[in-house]
Amino acid sequence: MPYEANKRLVRRTLDEIYASGDLALADELIAADFVDHDPDHGGQPTGPAAVKETVERLRGAFADLRFEVLDEIAEHDRVVQRVVMRGRHTGPLMAIEPTGREFASRQIYIWRIAEGRIAEHWGVRDDIGLLRQLGLVLAP
Repeated sequence: MPYEANKRLVRRTLDEIYASGDLALADELIAADFVDHDPDHGGQPTGPAAVKETVERLRGAFADLRFEVLDEIAEHDRVVQRVVMRGRHTGPLMAIEPTGREFASRQIYIWRIAEGRIAEHWGVRDDIGLLRQLGLVLAP
């Protein structure tokens, strides 16, 4: 089933590239013209280099990075996931020094698949919730 193959592709991307840091795998799983539509990634390169840059930044800030997929829907050329990203803040995050705190950040991802590779990504993150867990923003 193509939908199941698309789900496996996206899960491999999260588990093996983002969580485990296998940057070489990005050349295999990510399309040469990949675009990440996350507003924080403006000016970022396209293709596998975009994913590698994001993974390096995430893994530089967060140790023990892992992703728990809570829901996953695949239809046509899209996979939509509701995810919890977990880890520990052990490196600089923007201009924020490491707090050593653990976090669980809720996120929603939309991935577009083309010719067996990930071609586009959109994400919605609970950044305020993450900053609260790190003790950097007070709860109202």
